[in-house]
Amino acid sequence: MLIESRPLADPEVAALVVAGQRELGGITGRDLGTHGDACWLTVVVAGRAVAYGGIRVRDGDTGELERLFVRPAYRRRGIARQLVAALEELAYQRGHSVVRVETGAHLPAAVALFRACGYEPTTGVDGLADGPYLACFVKRLPVPA
Repeated sequence: MLIESRPLADPEVAALVVAGQRELGGITGRDLGTHGDACWLTVVVAGRAVAYGGIRVRDGDTGELERLFVRPAYRRRGIARQLVAALEELAYQRGHSVVRVETGAHLPAAVALFRACGYEPTTGVDGLADGPYLACFVKRLPVPA
């Protein structure tokens, strides 16, 4: 398994984006192309892109995970957890001390992933509150010794 930086315009990554949107029933939320500060990582297994996710700047101290998606045939192999760890490392390298993520409350696998990775429930951003549709989490990154 390899985790590498690839642009969203890469054909394999673009196919992952479409697959992720399709799985969520066409719910796209924020436009992926509007965050010039976002960095995207792709997981490659046996030469095939099987997962992707991004980190963007929320504010000076906070990075926000964006659009994690793993192809269904590759789930339950620890790929998402490794991708989250790689994105957290990228956030740390960019100077963030906190990482946030918002996910659908109706996505129990996503909620379980973030809790297993050490994320704590928090309130939404910009006045959005958690509710039946939104689950927000935050994690403080380790401070260097």
